[in-house]
Amino acid sequence: MTTTLHIKNMVCPRCILVVENELKALGVDIKDVKLGYAQVVLPQGITLPIVDDKLKEFGFELIFEADSILAEEVKAAVLAYLKHIEQEGKEAKKLSDFISVKIGKNYNYISKIFSKQTGHTLEKYCILVRVEKVKELLDYDQLNVSEIALQLGYSSVHYLSNQFRRITGLTISDYKKRMRIDRGFLDDL
Repeated sequence: MTTTLHIKNMVCPRCILVVENELKALGVDIKDVKLGYAQVVLPQGITLPIVDDKLKEFGFELIFEADSILAEEVKAAVLAYLKHIEQEGKEAKKLSDFISVKIGKNYNYISKIFSKQTGHTLEKYCILVRVEKVKELLDYDQLNVSEIALQLGYSSVHYLSNQFRRITGLTISDYKKRMRIDRGFLDDL
């Protein structure tokens, strides 16, 4: 019988790979793994607590409560929304419309549950994730700030810079300098 495992803390393709590998190591028959869940057939003798203990070794955990599951679905939807922005640019759907369609529930309900579960509004969470994406792109050092703003759907470099400073406490220039200082020892080799 196929069981859906709802899994907390899955945020990227590597998370999917780790979960797949660990489930396979337990002898679990995997039907599908996506951010936030896995559809599996558990072999004889493998229980949910065993799976949960294995996943916890890698920072994941099974979730069973409906509101927690919804919060994880929303986190995955926010990542999908940011990917959508990258592909569609400024013409992307509004966050509320995108999340509502993706989750299949009323946005106000989703937002209320998400805030209760995480302590952040959905909009604030999206901003935090977006700034993390900006930091990732800055770390890669392949795009300038204007290109990053365009890629992530910011209306201007100024807006991106202000949001970045509000969240990190650093200007983009200070962040880049700190990044170079943190990596400086490699340059001395």
